Formats: sequence, structure tokens, C-alpha cells
Amino acid sequence: MMLAVVLAAIAALGVTGWFTARAKARLLYSGRGSMRATANYHGLHLALWIVIPALLGFAIWSSVSPGLVNEAVMADPAAAQLPASDMERAAILAETRSIANDPTMVAFNPLAQELAEPMRAAQTRYALLGLLVVAVFAFAGGAYGYTRIKPEFPARTRVERAVMLLLLAASLIAIITTFGIIASLVFETSLFFRDVSPWAFLTGTHWSPGNAMGADIDENFGAVPLFWGTIYIGAIIAMIVAIPLGLMSAIYLTQYADARVRRWTKPALEILAGVPTVVYGYFAALSIAPAIRDLAASLGYSNPSTESALAAGLVMGVMIIPFVSSMADDSIAAVPRAMSDGSLAMGATRSETIKKVVLPAALPGIVAGVMLAVSRAIGETMIVVMAAGATARLTADPLASMTTVTYQIVQMLTGDQEFDSPKTLSAFALGLVLFIVTLILNIIALRVVKRFREAYE
Repeated sequence: MMLAVVLAAIAALGVTGWFTARAKARLLYSGRGSMRATANYHGLHLALWIVIPALLGFAIWSSVSPGLVNEAVMADPAAAQLPASDMERAAILAETRSIANDPTMVAFNPLAQELAEPMRAAQTRYALLGLLVVAVFAFAGGAYGYTRIKPEFPARTRVERAVMLLLLAASLIAIITTFGIIASLVFETSLFFRDVSPWAFLTGTHWSPGNAMGADIDENFGAVPLFWGTIYIGAIIAMIVAIPLGLMSAIYLTQYADARVRRWTKPALEILAGVPTVVYGYFAALSIAPAIRDLAASLGYSNPSTESALAAGLVMGVMIIPFVSSMADDSIAAVPRAMSDGSLAMGATRSETIKKVVLPAALPGIVAGVMLAVSRAIGETMIVVMAAGATARLTADPLASMTTVTYQIVQMLTGDQEFDSPKTLSAFALGLVLFIVTLILNIIALRVVKRFREAYE
């Protein structure tokens, strides 16, 4: 609630500054060429000088105020009853903070209830001080910005430079976040490989982290069955479904379908991309998996399971059809009409033109769509959890239960487990391998796209 009030107040001050600066700039205007920037740019310049310092002050105060609130609570006489253990004290203070924010909450510890009122008072006091700090920063910045409203001041240049810096900061946030993810994966993976041999992890065929202890720990962390399950379900079975159906639907919609049919069919097809994956998981577990189990029973399998690689792969393939279809559709539609018209004028049939001219020209986009679909499939979790099973098995039988890297990552990082154990750290090693595989797929897609784009442009 406090955050919303502060942001609303900062926005109101910024709008007020914009109107004020614009009005003053209009008064300074004495004719064409008398101002280096329009009144609107002067307004934006002053608004930036109000909003940015105010947000900076709010960020600084937000990082400082929790410590000040805790110090105020610790100065209360009732805080003398707090235990000496840092962990117990932190737990009581956390409960006290929750009660201070929600007075209707029932306290588990009586001391937390006793300290709630002093904490609420401290929070109110320091919140008001925070508003004062924000106001001081805003008015200081606004005062400086107001003095810059002069006919010769290049407000437009300054505003455009500030906007460029904001865009650069937004880009850097994305880049830094990516590097942070990679660094965390590499660091945690290095801790895992201190106990487990990388060679045993990448080439072993037995995965049983629950039994991994003692001298034979390497023998229980063979991840090859997980890699095989991921590739078999996401890159083989799913692609066998998605590529033909997605490509043929794109060819039909761009080359054969009437405009009225296309207007309704294409959005209906792309709705598949908006269905939550858990819904696909329910569909796989409740509809597809029992049907495949009955099929296995009819083929002579003894005690077939409802969990199978085929069930997960089929539903996953249906899920990623829009990725293949949409990219192929856009690529085929972007092929110059003159190429297909020239082929038809030479006597080729419609199907020959599509096969010999349109598809080769659209191949870069089609390959990009397929690679995007593969990357999406190998990172899928919910369908595998609900339909494929948890057994790490190295087999080519599509009717057998199988697991994937993503499922095992979920298993390793959930539940009451030690975070620094090899079993838990193995999730980061699996995540790093999955990241590298996805990166390689993207690099291959870019190379293929570049090669064929040079050939057809």
C-alpha cells in the first residue's frame, strides 16, 4: 500500500513539474527561433529531474528503513525477552512484522504479539520520514531542473539522452540477468562436480541420486537416461507430431485456403499456444495415457503403465504445433509472389511450385520455427510430470515410462532436502547441460538461417 502511495505521489509531482515547465517555456517564447527546444521538451526535462531523484531517494530509503525499524523495535523494553539465538530472534521479528502489517493475524508467539505495536509505530514513523526524503529529493531535483528553463537551453537533446540511457539500462538489466543465471548455474555445478566426476555424470547410465553415498557415489549419478528421455520425448516423438502437422497446416493456410477460412482457422490454431501446460498435462494423463495403456495391453504387454513416453510426446507435439505452423506460415507468406508466379508460368503445377520453389525459399523461417519448437519441447515439465513418469530408463520403447531432465530438476529442488548435498546440486548440473543444449540448438538455427538467406536473397 505504501509503495503505491509513494509512486502515485512521485507521478503527481512529475506531472505537476511538466505543466509548470511547459507554461514557463511558453512565456519565454518570443517568436520563431527564439527557443532551442519546444515547451513540451522543457516540461519533460523538468519532470525527469523530479521523478528520477525521487525514485532514487525512495530506493535508498527502502534499503535503509528496515534496519532502522528493527533497531527501534529492539530498543523497546519488551525486546529484552527475545532469545539470544539469531535464528529464533529473526523468526519472532518476522512474525512481528506480519502481525504489524495485518492486525487480524493470530500470533504463534506471544512475544511477537507484544512487539507488534512498537513495530507498527516504528513503521509508520519511518514511512513518514521516507515520504519526507522522497519529497526533498524531488524538490531538489525539480529546483535544479526549473533553473534550466532558458531560451538557449537544449532541453530536447538532454531528454533524448536521458531516454537513451534509460533504454540502455533496460537492456543491461536483461544482459546482467542472463549472466547472473549462467554464473549461478556454473558455480553450483562446480560444487556438484567436486563430489561427482563429470565423466561419470555425462556418460553414466544409472540414475539413482537417492542411493548416492559413500565411495560409489559416481555410479548413481549417470545422467544419460535423463538426456535420452528428454531427447526422445521432446525432440523425436513430439517433433514427429509437430513438424508434419505444423508444416502442412501452414502450406494449406497460405497456398490453398480461402481468405475466409484462413481468417478463422489461423487464430483457432494459435489458441493452442495459449493453453496452459498443466491443462495439456491433465489431457495427457486422463485421456491419452489410458488409451495408450489399452493399446499396449492389446499388443501383449503385461501390466502396462498409464505413464509412457508416447503419451507425453504426442501431447507435447500437439502443444508445439503453433510454434512450427506460425513461423512456417510467416516464412511462406514472405516468399515473393513473383517466384511462385514464374514457376507456374513455366508450366509447373501448384504442388511442384510449393515443393521446388516456395519451401526452399522459406526454409530459413521453417528451420527457425522447428528449432524454437524443439527448445520449447525439451524444456517442458508439466506434461512429463503428469504423463511420462519418474523412471530414468534407457530404452527406445515408446510405451515404457521415462523421465526427463526438467522433471528431475523439479524433484531435486522441491521438498525438505539439504541444499548443499550432491543430490540437490545435481539439479544445477542438469540445468547447465539443458542450457548448453538449448544454446547449441539456437546457434545451429542461426547458421542454417544465415546460409539459406544468402542463397535466396
